[in-house]
Amino acid sequence: MGETPSSPRATWRWALGAATAAGVAVVAALGAYADAHPGDDAALLTLWFSSMLEMKAWLATGAAALLLVQLVSALAMYGRLPGVRSAPGWVALVHRWSGVAAFGLTLPVAFACVWSIGFEDEPTRVLVHSVAGCLFYGVFTVKMLALRVRGLPPVVLPVLGGLVIALLALVWSTSALWYFSGSTW
Repeated sequence: MGETPSSPRATWRWALGAATAAGVAVVAALGAYADAHPGDDAALLTLWFSSMLEMKAWLATGAAALLLVQLVSALAMYGRLPGVRSAPGWVALVHRWSGVAAFGLTLPVAFACVWSIGFEDEPTRVLVHSVAGCLFYGVFTVKMLALRVRGLPPVVLPVLGGLVIALLALVWSTSALWYFSGSTW
């Protein structure tokens, strides 16, 4: 007996496929724009920091710290923290708003990357950073859209959330950590 187009399983698969297609489109658009606009390293935005690179490093570090809050709150909501059977109601609110704040901190960083620097492929660290940055926004798109899909298998959202955290950790370690370690461009 096959799946009918209106069965719940077919519906979530179609919806998750559409979310994934949207994520792929985001990755492709960011990568294509950053590649087509190589940038001149001119700082269009520094906020209160002394340089664009300092701004990027500190905002990315703030976003990475908030993703640790995301990880702990998600583990609490899923009952995966030792000694926590069910999380209090405020944990979901902390999870949601720490995610909003983390995403907000990444926006000026991404803008500076795609506008002022562009997509770079040398050295390898920069290539990894460029690809991981584009993938981060693509997976984030899939996760945000998947939140609204009913009937998903229980593993989908934690896997997507884990990918978001892993990609931002990779982006952070190939940029902010590198910056703070005293390396120069």
